[in-house]
Amino acid sequence: MILDAARAAASRLFSPEFRVVFLKTLGLTLLALLAVWLGLESLLEWLAWPWLQTLLPGLPSWAGWLGGIIAGIVLAMGLALLVAPVTAIVAGLFLDDIAEVVERTDYRNDPPGRAVPALQSLVLAVKFFGVVVLGNIVALLLLLLPGINIAAFFIVNGYLLGREFFEFAAMRFRPEAEAKALRRKYAGTVFLAGLVIALFLAVPLLNLLTPLFAAAMMVHLHKAVSARLPV
Repeated sequence: MILDAARAAASRLFSPEFRVVFLKTLGLTLLALLAVWLGLESLLEWLAWPWLQTLLPGLPSWAGWLGGIIAGIVLAMGLALLVAPVTAIVAGLFLDDIAEVVERTDYRNDPPGRAVPALQSLVLAVKFFGVVVLGNIVALLLLLLPGINIAAFFIVNGYLLGREFFEFAAMRFRPEAEAKALRRKYAGTVFLAGLVIALFLAVPLLNLLTPLFAAAMMVHLHKAVSARLPV
């Protein structure tokens, strides 16, 4: 069931419909990262140089130039770490588009799901952002503990991503409380599906597609789980 859902989601990733959503997500992500870069660069320039001149009077002008280069390198490294989380929050705004494509193309005879309301969609996007950030912070901290760091990355991200994306797919057809109850009932299956998503997240560049892949996969998984429920 999980592998079937993953295979079906992966087969759609490069379809024209998915490509449109991905390009919108990528474009907005790049604009967001550019805004963060310019904002932080201006803030550092405004704060750091006067502080250094006060702390070290007589500091030559080239020191500011060198400091700017160092700050640029640090900012670039920081932005590289932010690519996946920022993509997650931007893509969170388009998850309904992905779900609609999957439902329309693969489940033509089923009633379509309901789009999550705009405010709730924004909340979900923020939650996805928080999930990715939290999971990766925990994983980075656990890098200090050899032997469990890789396992911790997959366990933390598998649980959090599985939970959030499954509940999103279920809430297109069920009230929130019922979606959460269904996720708890199939907690093991949802967690294993989350591990597949975490594996996807661990691949550089491919991880930019993680929200799209996860949303599509969980639509398929929710359909499979729902088919097992008593009528």
